Amino acid sequence: MNKLPKSVEVRDDTMREGLQIESKDISVDEKLRLLDALGETDIKVISIGSFVSPKWTPQMACIDEIAERFEPKPGVTYTAAVFNQQGFERADKYYPKINVRTREYMTHVEVGGTFAMRNYNRTAEQMLQSVDGTVERAKQAGVESGGIVIGNPFGSNFEGDVPLDQSLAVFAQVIDRWHAQGLKVASCRILDDMGACMPDQLTEMLSAIRSRWPEITDFGLHLHNQRGVTNICYYEALKFGVTRFDTSLGGLGGCPYCGNGRSAGHVPTEDFVYMCEEMGVDTGLDLDKLIEATAIAEEVVGHPLWGHVSKAGPRPRGKTLYPKDMPFVETLEEASHFRKGPSVYAHQVKPWREDSALMKSLD
Repeated sequence: MNKLPKSVEVRDDTMREGLQIESKDISVDEKLRLLDALGETDIKVISIGSFVSPKWTPQMACIDEIAERFEPKPGVTYTAAVFNQQGFERADKYYPKINVRTREYMTHVEVGGTFAMRNYNRTAEQMLQSVDGTVERAKQAGVESGGIVIGNPFGSNFEGDVPLDQSLAVFAQVIDRWHAQGLKVASCRILDDMGACMPDQLTEMLSAIRSRWPEITDFGLHLHNQRGVTNICYYEALKFGVTRFDTSLGGLGGCPYCGNGRSAGHVPTEDFVYMCEEMGVDTGLDLDKLIEATAIAEEVVGHPLWGHVSKAGPRPRGKTLYPKDMPFVETLEEASHFRKGPSVYAHQVKPWREDSALMKSLD
């Protein structure tokens, strides 16, 4: 399938997975500043962070203060990550300002046992056994279908490559549990914390799932980018018809459990939005404001991020074309003229004299 979707849903994970790998000393005021900038980008759903134990995630120790103080933007639904009943109750105190009540019934399993233990403190077998409880709750809620999240089906930094047949076997065990309760599976989310996914592997897996279980029509991806190929994977997924993609401003993010830390970031939201919009795929997001939000994110975390469009700007056209007599542009600060104006390169020299033929031709 090579026909691109008309639109996609971009789920930016800056405030949650992005900030939870950064310094715990970032102030609440700075986090609120970033959350406010993100809310200006026309994004429809924003997670403000995670209601988790500060013992394990000290970066989220201030989540209650953020929930109390932030000013919601019109048209934005704010939510948060919760992983148990205690977290749900903490977040639900702020309803309807924060909505954790609307939920999808998704069953999450990991293909590899090591990461399951490191990240979730459960074996892969225990995660598989917990599927039955989720399916039962879905049935009691009267839903007609649910979804499957499959974690790290392409390989593991601790266990090596994973053959497609092995991942599909795990997938089959989960979907059989849904079918046993008379429920269909309509959604599939693929997680890759290891940065193992390659474009050909992704399309092979998506094709195999769709061929074997045609009831699954809604696909989403949460692929980490530590080896720099994830935006290529996202492009292949677009051609396949995938419409849900997780990203973060500047590629902010990481994973403390996979062995790659902050290098396991995401596809930069602004880069993915630029790619989609250039190809005629509507994201509904304001690219210029995403770039501004990324600049704020760099200030908040105190170091450069990994995006490209935020550094060079979108491709210039019409009124945004560069001046033909522009002087040298060398540094990243000078390259920011697309958003800051010519003052950032005013000190630079021009590679020609004012009376040169080139300068005369520009008059």
